[in-house]
Amino acid sequence: MTAPLMPRATAVWLVENTTLTFRQISVFCEIHELEIQAIADGDVSSNIRGLSPIDNGQLTWEEIRRCEADNKANLEINKMERNVKAMNAKAKKVLSPSQRQDKPAAVLWVIKNYPILKDSQICKLIGTTKPTIEAIRNGTHKDSSILKPKNPVTIGLCSEADIEKAIAAAQPKPIKEKKAKTSKTSAGKVASKKAAAPKKEKKSKAVSKKSAKKITKKETVKKKSTKKSATKKTAKNKK
Repeated sequence: MTAPLMPRATAVWLVENTTLTFRQISVFCEIHELEIQAIADGDVSSNIRGLSPIDNGQLTWEEIRRCEADNKANLEINKMERNVKAMNAKAKKVLSPSQRQDKPAAVLWVIKNYPILKDSQICKLIGTTKPTIEAIRNGTHKDSSILKPKNPVTIGLCSEADIEKAIAAAQPKPIKEKKAKTSKTSAGKVASKKAAAPKKEKKSKAVSKKSAKKITKKETVKKKSTKKSATKKTAKNKK
């Protein structure tokens, strides 16, 4: 769940103005339960002024009353606050200071978990610049010694769908196996030639048979003509 704006100030307000349990407040503000107890005792954050999540539009009195009646229930932030990026696009609001501060941590998280992503894609996801990404990669960022990776989805900088789209776009495209295709086509041509060869042989055999028949016919015709001429000669000699 995305933490509310200024979680410690929000926790101070909830401790002072509601009867919610320490566990409920710690889950909503993403602060340890012992720290919430210390805030209630006045040992911690005594100089912090409470910030109302109702005025920010993050909670409603109905939601607070529901959780006060049931100690096992957890506060649910308003739907508009679940995706801060969508809220900013619709309402045209600027990100909160805490979200701006967490951008380097989000960049570090993306670099460690998805090294396949390009700097331009990280810029679109987190809303940062390429020099900042390069500084975090090289360890030359001013806060590199204290940076801890944070999921940008939990911070509210982007959604899981945005990350999945970026990963899908960064995947290398499969190389077309032209050589394999050419070898297949050549093999197919050779096979077709082999298949066509016996047909040609059959045709040549058929042609040779036809020519042989023609030759035999011619020979028989010649023999008949020679016989006729011989009979004619014999008849003339008898006369």
